Amino acid sequence: MAAFNVTPSDPSTFILTGIPGLEAAHIWISIPFSTFYIITLMGNFTLLFVVGREQTLHKAMYLLLCMLALTDIATPTVVVPKALCIFWFSLKGITMAGCLTQMFFLNTASVTQSATLVTMAFYRYVAICNPLRYDTILSNARIAKLAIVCFIRSVLFILPLPLLLSQQPFCANRIIPHMQCEYIAVEKVACGDITVLRTYGLVLMFIINGFDLTLIALSYGFIIRAVLRISSKKSHQKALNTCTAHICVMLTYYTPGLFSSLTYLFGQGIAPHVHIILGDLYLLIPPMLNPIIYGVKTKELSDKVGKCMCRR
Repeated sequence: MAAFNVTPSDPSTFILTGIPGLEAAHIWISIPFSTFYIITLMGNFTLLFVVGREQTLHKAMYLLLCMLALTDIATPTVVVPKALCIFWFSLKGITMAGCLTQMFFLNTASVTQSATLVTMAFYRYVAICNPLRYDTILSNARIAKLAIVCFIRSVLFILPLPLLLSQQPFCANRIIPHMQCEYIAVEKVACGDITVLRTYGLVLMFIINGFDLTLIALSYGFIIRAVLRISSKKSHQKALNTCTAHICVMLTYYTPGLFSSLTYLFGQGIAPHVHIILGDLYLLIPPMLNPIIYGVKTKELSDKVGKCMCRR
């Protein structure tokens, strides 16, 4: 495919290089990227459609899955279209406003997803440890309020990042060796004092990951304690099975995310394209796998999906 190789001359424009060192392979790299993105959209929109269509799925668990699906759609949508423009047409320019906007929405979606996983862990805790009060504690109205709280929390945490960066002077060479306006990559082309920026970014990462993972660990600690008290082996197994899908989703979200963050902080000897590919897989793989995991592990949902497909 012919490349236009557009290089903007506007000093307020950043240049996203794509994946440095692998420019010759951009066309080939775009194939799995676009494939993963299409599968992500199909899987998550199918989940939203089925839950919206089936009245019997209008329950707390499936409303939480819809929250997760929305973040799974938003996360790659913020990144992949621009990445494909770079891969296919060499349209590498992005305005400062566009760059900071992309950064804000990407990080907001990611933090909202983490908060959603915490809420889902709390749902599992209530369902197993306090089943008699389940309908009272996790009503649909309360789930909607929790969704709003999760989103507001994410906005309040992330909004200072683009605001602080917008006040920074940037170097004349505004080349960002990345396919997206990743916070650390943009921070590196700032010419002013970035001590506050860097400190806030690190504190934010540890607070969000540490706080959310601690709440999830506490929820599962109480769940394990409650399960061990169950005398019936069959009930024991059933209780554990209800948590399997959520644990799989958490592993696909937090493991590559933490590994990617650690390689940025401590992996100075790792090639730049490895950093970027790891970061991009973190944005693509979990959103693609989540609806598949829940579709396979949740019999009621898989049955409804099958029925909807048969009707069509």
